Amino acid sequence: MSPGGSGTRAGALSGHATGDGTGLDARLVLDRGAFRLDVSLTAAPGEVLALLGPNGAGKTTALRALAGLTPLTGGHLRLDGVPLEEPARRLRVPAEHRPCGVIFQDYLLFPHLSALDNVAFGPRCHGTGKAQARALAAELLDRMGLAEHAHARPRRLSGGQAQRVALARALATAPRLLLLDEPLAALDAGTRLDVRAELRRHLAAFEAVAVLVTHDPLDAMVLADRLVVVEQGAIVQQGTPAEIAHRPRTDYVARLVGLNLYRGRAEGDVVTLGPELALTTAEKLSGPAFVAFPPAAVTLHARRPQDRAHNAWRTRVTGLESRGDRIRVALAGAGGELPLAADLTAVAVAELALHQGAEVWAAVEADRTHAYPA
Repeated sequence: MSPGGSGTRAGALSGHATGDGTGLDARLVLDRGAFRLDVSLTAAPGEVLALLGPNGAGKTTALRALAGLTPLTGGHLRLDGVPLEEPARRLRVPAEHRPCGVIFQDYLLFPHLSALDNVAFGPRCHGTGKAQARALAAELLDRMGLAEHAHARPRRLSGGQAQRVALARALATAPRLLLLDEPLAALDAGTRLDVRAELRRHLAAFEAVAVLVTHDPLDAMVLADRLVVVEQGAIVQQGTPAEIAHRPRTDYVARLVGLNLYRGRAEGDVVTLGPELALTTAEKLSGPAFVAFPPAAVTLHARRPQDRAHNAWRTRVTGLESRGDRIRVALAGAGGELPLAADLTAVAVAELALHQGAEVWAAVEADRTHAYPA
């Protein structure tokens, strides 16, 4: 693996098939001291897979394993049916010989080379003549809308332009596996919006497998076809962005998609969360269940609401955080149980005189909740 990968033809945006074209089939097992990564990943050609997880979850380790930068201690890695790594057979294809392209978080463009020569670098490393490599690079830069910046060095490029050069360099060698490590993290908020949309367009045209590592849920939701959530070295949930957002299964995933999430036992439309804690829900279930609802569904009151349609319980404010035109209020029950987030206007916060330690009643209507099997 170089900054691009292997192969040299000009149709880089679609990738060129090697093997049987079945895509990615991997079980990545790595032991690093007390930490163990054990995740299975599959992806079809044309699919964008996003790895999400908190710091230390193992998502970057997984990406490095796919690239061949960190050896597996177990499992296997096959791309288009071709084995790239099988520790049990002592088989390991070196990183530089894998058909992978990588976009690093800080892009790692060569500062002494122009954008054109940065993109041409991969094909040149794999034996393509200088003129042909530069012609391919010029074609890719033109597709990226960077033709007029072909002779600029990285220091003369904006963050968004540098990101597109890095993408062109990764695609220049027609990789069968494109790996993106936090590809938008180095961009400011304004640039990120435009570049995210542009990157989505280019990934949609990429016919091989793409794997994206990100901590940003919006990047994952916009760029990926399927999400894989990793915590403590293991997969805790996977599915389409809509499935993950609609039915989170861990506290981390719930926070990621902006929901309050609880687990309990359902009987009809009541989910019991603890000895004296229960929520009435819109759905009727039986057995272990999750209940989720957005912070915007929570209302706060100085006194217990009289409306029986509300779930209501006494809480204490544990924190306040400004979020645009709303204030996120963190709450917990008297004994620390049922942690809760509520989004209020500044006017509502002022009227209730909220401050850390203040006691209020929290309420949520049953029809604003969503219950589903655990």
